[in-house]
Amino acid sequence: MFGEKFKKTYALTDQGLINTKKGALWTVVVNLIVMAGAGILYLLMKNYMAVIISNDALPSAVLYIGLVLLFIVLSFLSHLEQYKATYGLVYSEVKNVRISLAEKLRKLPLGYFGKRDLADLTETIMGDVNRLEHVWSHCLGYLYGAYISTAIIAIMLFIRDWRLALACLWGVPVAFILLFGSRTIEKRNSEISKDAAIEVSDGIQEAIENVREIKATNQEEKYLDSLYKKIDEHETIMKHGELVTGLFVNGASVIMRLGIASTMFTAVNLILKGQIDFMLLFMFMMVITRVYAPFDQALALIAEMFISQISAKRLNEIYDTQAANGSETFEPDGHDIEFKNVSFSYNDEEVLHEVSFIAKEGEVTALVGPSGSGKSTCARLAARLWDVSSGSITVGGIDIKSVDPEVLLTDYSMVFQDVVLFDDTVRENIRLGKHGASDEEVYEAAKAANCLEFIQKMPEGFDTMIGENGARLSGGERQRISIARALLKNAPIVLLDEATASLDVENETKVQSALSRLLKGKTVLVIAHRMRTVENADKIIVLSEGKVAEQGSPKQLYTKENGIYRHMYDLQLDSSKWSV
Repeated sequence: MFGEKFKKTYALTDQGLINTKKGALWTVVVNLIVMAGAGILYLLMKNYMAVIISNDALPSAVLYIGLVLLFIVLSFLSHLEQYKATYGLVYSEVKNVRISLAEKLRKLPLGYFGKRDLADLTETIMGDVNRLEHVWSHCLGYLYGAYISTAIIAIMLFIRDWRLALACLWGVPVAFILLFGSRTIEKRNSEISKDAAIEVSDGIQEAIENVREIKATNQEEKYLDSLYKKIDEHETIMKHGELVTGLFVNGASVIMRLGIASTMFTAVNLILKGQIDFMLLFMFMMVITRVYAPFDQALALIAEMFISQISAKRLNEIYDTQAANGSETFEPDGHDIEFKNVSFSYNDEEVLHEVSFIAKEGEVTALVGPSGSGKSTCARLAARLWDVSSGSITVGGIDIKSVDPEVLLTDYSMVFQDVVLFDDTVRENIRLGKHGASDEEVYEAAKAANCLEFIQKMPEGFDTMIGENGARLSGGERQRISIARALLKNAPIVLLDEATASLDVENETKVQSALSRLLKGKTVLVIAHRMRTVENADKIIVLSEGKVAEQGSPKQLYTKENGIYRHMYDLQLDSSKWSV
């Protein structure tokens, strides 16, 4: 029970807990060996005093040289093992934590990322893991090892003389009570500082992403002033947090070291009363110099441990989020997509209400409707990028919620309105559609998507780097590369969300022609605002306010005098007549 709670508190894996135990064990061994070194000095001093007082013979120097050499060897070996246990194992474990975190994120539904701020998520993956890495390697093993070794030494001291032991050690629990009493304050300051840091990251990211709009509207000074204000606020919060931490840590250190004065005072009184001798005082003074040493680092880092619990909580939120799991096999009877009374809520707001329709294999089914009616949401639900709130979506009779998303998506090609490209060559961005595709296959896909006319004008053709998210390309060029990628995959289900929105009329016609040839026999779900894009669709689903308002062929829907489809078609037809 304690182990599970401890793992949760510091976001440790099972191996991480084992590593912490090993680190604590070797810290205990190191501390006891170091204390044994003080014992050698005490033994030498005791024998020397005997020589002075009683004229006893001084033991052979060989004995002390042997003890010192033994101490050096044991100290070296124990420190080496402690280093391996507290650093070597932890650094290896951090790699596993990052991989497991990435694997967890990979399996989370897209809706999770829609609810999380990008800067906040980045801070968790990078900053929080780095902070916990330092705690795992520098704090946990040392601190709990110090607890155990001090407890062992305390028992030995109380057996020797309980009065001096009490005078020596009373400050240790008092110091830690003070520190643990400040935990609530430390956590609150950490949360405030974390929020301020995310605000700064958000501001920087926003400024970089919108730099063209900021310059175009002459808002540089406004944005910079806002960013400077956020940075200053974060700096002020950090200073306040460091000051509070320093007060508690230094206060605890001072209290703990008051044990030196109380030990001296108690020992002098006992010597004057003839109840102890000077050598016992000497032994306790040497012990004091070592018994506090393990806590020096612990006191400085214990505040970091409190702060790290906030980071651990943020990591645990990711680990505890329900992943989109399912069967590793997917063998549908055809590829008809059927929505059965599907409802979906986004941020507690229902955006789809009891939606039902069938997109048949071998047909083009178009989703149309006003902005915000739920068209893109339906497309994302069809690919299980999100999970439905109620109802079901089946492909070939199989509920997609029962299939692992990665397995399911092998049967999907998607071109969404928000095109995502990588800072790589044109060739490799298209090849993402089919791993291991030949250059000839990439060429044919690019040709079908009408990409050759701009690729051949590039300095290095298909091997031209296109920049982050295709920064060196126009909107239409980026979209055509995305279409080429989908064509190359050649999956039985194709989702097109505003796939031709950025193309001019001439290129749109060419791409539509290519799509009509290459999508033959597939289940095609098209989302579009422009009615001319879906004139040749086999079936149209009209969505309005998250519900299916109309469905049928384009001709059937156009015959409805007061229908939504006819109104949208006529409205766009009229506007196109007057467009310049």
